[in-house]
Amino acid sequence: MPFVQPWLIASVVCFLVLAAPDASAGTDAGPIDLDLAKRYFDEAKACSERDGGRLWGVDLYGPMLFIDPQTRAIEANQADKEGLLQKEGDVFVGHWPADAVFGNTAMPWAGQTWTMVIWPLPENRSDRLRLMMHELWHRVQKDLGFTNGDSGNAHLDTRDGRIWMQLEWRALKAALEAVGVQRQRHAYVALLFRAYRRSLYASAAVEESNLEMNEGLAEYTGIRASAESESDAIKCAMGNLDRAPQNPTFVRSFAYATGPAYGLLLDAVEPDWRKGLSVRDDLGELLRDALSISLPKELAAEAKKRAEDYGGDRLVAEETRREGRRQRRLAECRTRLVDGPVLILPLQKMQIGFDPRNLQPMGELGTVYPTLNVKDEWGALSVTGGALLSESWSTVQVPAPKDPNARPLKGNGWELDLAEGWVLRPGERKGDFVVTRPDGK
Repeated sequence: MPFVQPWLIASVVCFLVLAAPDASAGTDAGPIDLDLAKRYFDEAKACSERDGGRLWGVDLYGPMLFIDPQTRAIEANQADKEGLLQKEGDVFVGHWPADAVFGNTAMPWAGQTWTMVIWPLPENRSDRLRLMMHELWHRVQKDLGFTNGDSGNAHLDTRDGRIWMQLEWRALKAALEAVGVQRQRHAYVALLFRAYRRSLYASAAVEESNLEMNEGLAEYTGIRASAESESDAIKCAMGNLDRAPQNPTFVRSFAYATGPAYGLLLDAVEPDWRKGLSVRDDLGELLRDALSISLPKELAAEAKKRAEDYGGDRLVAEETRREGRRQRRLAECRTRLVDGPVLILPLQKMQIGFDPRNLQPMGELGTVYPTLNVKDEWGALSVTGGALLSESWSTVQVPAPKDPNARPLKGNGWELDLAEGWVLRPGERKGDFVVTRPDGK
């Protein structure tokens, strides 16, 4: 999960609460078992010690806490710097603030930066270790210089963007399965599909690389650090590639598949590729250089020819049908969240939580988040029926409230606990409302 979004305006402090697309919890959330939590902390510590700084030159293990989402109970592996946690047995216990969001992420709290993981953790030990090491990397990523954050990647919800991303995934999986000349051949095709897709969209290379150097590296770290063997790491990365197409959208989830795949392929040919790595690098370009791969000038013709070997014809038909459904959903979202009466909330000092797997980009209008939790100076917004977050992350809007005088405020698929000192004012259009202070500031 990402650290902080540095591309947002300076006044915004935003922690994105994301769930790894393939992290499956074991049982329903409930009270945290102290002994079990201690065992999990020990597992993470042992995994980090086994790595010994080999991956990134730092100890991945550090301040870490588990949180029960129902009770907000905390169990941590160490004391905090503000005395908010109390020692109980071999762990430290406390309560997560009611006005703070939470999730699988890394965030500053009580005087230091913590890795946070939602309880319960996956029952499968390999999945559990991968999740913990993924999130532990997010705690140290800022110190390592990886603070570029994420980008929109709206092109990955279009027909062609999805087609060529999935073809790249298929070629990457084939490369991971193969050895020698065959691995080189499939890697060449993956890079070809990647280059052609990026040639179709002006900002694709930058936006995709931004997320790969954030979530992609985190997931690579989770897999590489937790795997017992090379074959286990490859099997896990291939599993991510297999599951990736199941996500409703790829815009924020694709890097969980590409990051580990490129990382493991680089490990095989350039074991020291991580040394000197920066946010300006691109994993595909690193592999291309390591394998001395040259791509043709006529990308389109070569890519379309090679696509036949990876099920391209059937994929085109599937994605064409999906595109029709997407356009209908966009029309519905526009009617509900743009053209109809809406409530507009300014984003100033927000904390925000969402699921990255089901977003609906709407171009310059922003992105629709089917579920969303936002806390800001004006109060707490809980969305279950969709909200539109502006492209600049300056506003969020939902359908207008049924009764603007009700408290809490409620509308179609959302509820807002309005903070004291904030009011609703009529918006620029008839039927619209805006949340503001009484003085309008």
